[in-house]
Amino acid sequence: MITIQEVKTKKELTAYIKFPFELYKDNEFWVPPIIADELETFDKTKNPAFENAEAYYYVALKNNKIVGRIAAIINWEEVNNQHKNKVRFGWFDVINDIEVTKLLLEKVYELGRKNKLEYVEGPMGFSNLDKVGVLTEGFDQMGTMVTWYNHPYYATHFEKLGFVMEKEYIESKFPFENVKLEYFDKAQELIKRRYQLKELNFKKTKDVLPYVDKMFDLFNASYANLSSFVAITDVQKEYFKKKYISFINPEYIKFVEDKDHNLVAFAIVMPSFSKALQKANGKLFPFGFYHLLNARNNSKDVTFYLIGVHPDYQSKGAHAIIFKEYHTTFTQKGIQNCIRTPELADNHAIHAIWKNFDPKITCRRKTFKKDL
Repeated sequence: MITIQEVKTKKELTAYIKFPFELYKDNEFWVPPIIADELETFDKTKNPAFENAEAYYYVALKNNKIVGRIAAIINWEEVNNQHKNKVRFGWFDVINDIEVTKLLLEKVYELGRKNKLEYVEGPMGFSNLDKVGVLTEGFDQMGTMVTWYNHPYYATHFEKLGFVMEKEYIESKFPFENVKLEYFDKAQELIKRRYQLKELNFKKTKDVLPYVDKMFDLFNASYANLSSFVAITDVQKEYFKKKYISFINPEYIKFVEDKDHNLVAFAIVMPSFSKALQKANGKLFPFGFYHLLNARNNSKDVTFYLIGVHPDYQSKGAHAIIFKEYHTTFTQKGIQNCIRTPELADNHAIHAIWKNFDPKITCRRKTFKKDL
């Protein structure tokens, strides 16, 4: 018999977080999160997403053993201000038993109906900076620290339960040797002169921090037209600034500003932490932090985490300035591979930025929708 239990205590939440460690323990492609980071993500006193969201966590039990988990989420900013009457679900993992999936999703439907919402969509997190989508292609590819991995049967379960695809995302990879300087060197010099733009590079984190709020404002402006976008709030800016910026190599953060010191383009790249996270296996101590620090300093693979260009400059080639600066940095560091995190399949503007580098699609993922 399968029973569904709401997760309320820290002990129960820790077990909820650890379930995928059991489900994927023999899988060479799954990248485990840091357990302490997951606990903070679900902590209403620490994660500012809860300013505009509410969430409930459930596990499925069979013979007193966890066989599935799910988070039921409402982003009230999305509901009230964007008028998307949607209940979300995320952090979904399950054994290959469609009855378990069905019972877990029933808890999401209950939350949606209770609040008179019209449909359910997932997997997705609280905001646009959370993980998104269920993997549908690329099960033989190692995940990243910003994506969920899953077994192939997840999508099959959703489809059999009446869900349809809502959004598709693609991930790709290209060798750094594909990035030829001649593609953008002359062009970026011309663009800088024509529009009076200037690149900003950094050696120290303290020099980056004064620009971070402007970066998030630009992020909001760059992605505002995408159907899935929910703006980052001022409180979330502070949270992400404290949690992530100090951990990112400052030389992997690139900005472009105009003559009035307004940011018009930005990009954040991170070393690939996937193998380090596998070695850490969810724990920073005693050796996890060492593995992450080693990856931060020595990884030859990099992940393009965020890139944004102000709408006024999206057709003016401002991204060429950023690529020129990354070419210099990556050459110095001996970077070998560039990995792109999930991008909407219909975001043609962002795909056009990468076309000269001949990226190969490695993974596809989707969110699924069902009317309530």
